[in-house]
Amino acid sequence: METCASTGLHLPAGSCELSLLSRPDGSACCSRGDTTVLAAVYGPAEVKISREMSDKATVEVILKGKCGLPGVIEKSQEHLIRGVVEGTVLTELHPRTSITLVLQVVQDSGSLLACCMNAASLALIDAGLPMHCFFCGISCALHADGSISLEPVTSQEMESQALMTFVLDSKDKRILASQTKGSFLPAELQQCIAVSQTAADKLFEIYKHAITRRYSKTNSEPSGPNL
Repeated sequence: METCASTGLHLPAGSCELSLLSRPDGSACCSRGDTTVLAAVYGPAEVKISREMSDKATVEVILKGKCGLPGVIEKSQEHLIRGVVEGTVLTELHPRTSITLVLQVVQDSGSLLACCMNAASLALIDAGLPMHCFFCGISCALHADGSISLEPVTSQEMESQALMTFVLDSKDKRILASQTKGSFLPAELQQCIAVSQTAADKLFEIYKHAITRRYSKTNSEPSGPNL
């Protein structure tokens, strides 16, 4: 468990790993607490003529739950994630192609959307796609006594007064997207945003370490025989 020094709030223990899968162009696995999401990126690749766009790549996001077919909630989350990907990836550099992001929920114990965002961001980085900035997801649970839980587990989500998930960029910690549920005052919203922006610094440090490990491992692997 990590503590944000300026807020005193705790981030549940987590991990990120890149390039776990060999077939996709990029992949990542993110865990936060007991919630785990595996992400895979395919593309830029050929796209069906009916979905082709002449000025940019077509982005598709597929969110697969742990079991069963996707429902309304999953489709809503797919739409939100796609908007973030379209806003951060330089899709105009790859017109008439497709970029497909597949997210597989391995375990959902709370703060799922934030974990999906983190896995998506790292998989896009691993695929080498040009981006305006990286992004991360942070979830907050606001409780009746005014306290805030970062990356709440399912029980904390159920007991909370409000749930908020923010997607922040790596440059200025601007909010790229958000999802809220429940009742809260404007001041409480601003407090949760400030807490999330502070926690984002920790998450981007985790990103940095994951990327460093990935390429340190690549560089340390022995090269094949000279031909």
